[in-house]
Amino acid sequence: MPSTHKQDKPWDTDDIDKWKIEPFAPADNPSGTFTDESSFATLFPKYRETYLKTAWPLITRSLASYHIACTLDLIEGSMTVRTTRKTYDPVAILNARDLIKLLSRSVPAPQAVKILEDGTACDIVKIRNLVRNKDRFVKRRQRILGPNGTTLKALELLTQTYILVQGNTVSVMGPYPGLKEVRRVITDCMANIHPIYHIKELMIKRELRADPTLATENWDRFLPHFKKRTLSKRKKPAKITDKSKKVYTPFPPPREKSKVDLQIESGEYFLGKQAKERREKEDREQRQREKAEGKRKEKEMEFVPPKDNVEGGKKKRKRKEADEGAEKKKKEKKKDEAAEL
Repeated sequence: MPSTHKQDKPWDTDDIDKWKIEPFAPADNPSGTFTDESSFATLFPKYRETYLKTAWPLITRSLASYHIACTLDLIEGSMTVRTTRKTYDPVAILNARDLIKLLSRSVPAPQAVKILEDGTACDIVKIRNLVRNKDRFVKRRQRILGPNGTTLKALELLTQTYILVQGNTVSVMGPYPGLKEVRRVITDCMANIHPIYHIKELMIKRELRADPTLATENWDRFLPHFKKRTLSKRKKPAKITDKSKKVYTPFPPPREKSKVDLQIESGEYFLGKQAKERREKEDREQRQREKAEGKRKEKEMEFVPPKDNVEGGKKKRKRKEADEGAEKKKKEKKKDEAAEL
């Protein structure tokens, strides 16, 4: 309820940023040291052991500035952070807890150390339980990355966050509004809504936010509205029969004969065990004979001589007759020339 006590406040001017978070100093904690020690521990996978061993001096120095003690247990595979007698910031131990949580999720140490700063928070989104099918889960997780990581880079630039997709979780670091947007994009992506739709919306919001005239107006008319198309899940049969041509009959179609009915009609059902075996043997031998006969015919086809080229013979005969006719004409012409002389 707003105060009804009207009084001038000369210290409250318009140039004061009321949302600015001032750094927490030892003077802000007049109570002194904490009455009890707080500690948090987390496990890390085996493949992170070598990296954590090399990066642990950087982590120790970063936590020492906030008077937080840390321990790396390689035998048990765990990291532990705890407060000391010099710790004055109660939120520092919570940031240290988030730090070791990010380190166990494969976030690089120089990036994970930024969680100790004011205004930077983290969020670990569990995505494996959002999709049941494993193949579908892998494809939708790949959509967050995009081709050559372009979709992930666009999300990082628009939300001013750091995103790491690792295994069954997505680790996000950045300001609180950015964490909220990224979580919405990831959950919608796992629900089969492509991240490109959210990226378009974020780009439009960034342009509208830069315009001071539209800061206090409703942005719904500028944002895109994508309609969800629900296609029919009923599969159409491959062969559709036209029932309009058929004559309507009130009687149901005759029942198809079962295997037993067919055996009764052929008489096989009443045969004994030995007779059935004998019949199966005869059928098997008959199939073998037919197969052998087919192979024999295929082999005999290789020895069949090719047919004579009748047309080629006719052409040769015609050419020979034409040559004989030409020679005969030459001889007659020579005889005529000799008679004239």
